[in-house]
Parts: sequence; C-alpha cells; structure tokens
Amino acid sequence: MSMMADMMGSMTMPETTGMDMTMMQQCVEACSAASMAATMCADADAGESMGRCASMCMNCADVATAMMRMMMRPSGYDMGVMRSMMTACMAMGEACAAECDMHADMSEHCRICASACRAMVAACAACMSSMPA
Repeated sequence: MSMMADMMGSMTMPETTGMDMTMMQQCVEACSAASMAATMCADADAGESMGRCASMCMNCADVATAMMRMMMRPSGYDMGVMRSMMTACMAMGEACAAECDMHADMSEHCRICASACRAMVAACAACMSSMPA
C-alpha cells in the first residue's frame, strides 16, 4: 500500500466527501506524474526554443499540482468546486497533450509528457464519475 493510501486510511473523512478513495488515489498519482512530466518537459522545451509548448507545460504542471493538493484535503471538499477544478484539470491536460503531440516525433520528452497528461485526464474523468451528483 502506498503512503498516500496509508495517510487517507488514517484520516477521518467527512461523510460529505462521497468520493471513491481508490479512484481518488489514482487521480492524485496521475496528477503528480503529469505535473512532474510537464515541469521537466517545459525545462527541455525552453532549451529547444519551444516557448508555447514550455508555457503550456508549466500551466499544466500548476493546474495538476493544485488539483492534487485539493484532493489531499478532504475536510475542505466542496463537490461543486471539485467538479469545476477537475474539469479545468482535464481541459488543461488535453491542451498540453495536444501541444506536446505536435513535437512528439522529434522530442521524446514531449511524447512522455503527452502520455502523462492523457493518463491524468483519464484518471480525473474516472474520479469524477465516482463523485456524487
């Protein structure tokens, strides 16, 4: 079991959370991976004079990190805000993946970043589907 699962198991979760903890854990982990990949891709992009891709990657990293941090604070959940943030996270992940896809044939870091972003989008969508209406 991961540290995150151990921490979540040790916390008192408000009844209003109503989120599937397994899906949430997968989403947090996917957001973390996308944030790391996008940060590293942005750094590589900057060295290759790919300004737009670097900016998209940094924005994606910031949104993914914010989403991850929100999910790690269950006592402050508001389902409307969580849904809005997840929607924004998925939109940013899709946009970043699309930008990186344009460079993936010549930049391995862009291919890896696009893949991580798509995995984050899928994990967020799965997590969102488990949220109460």
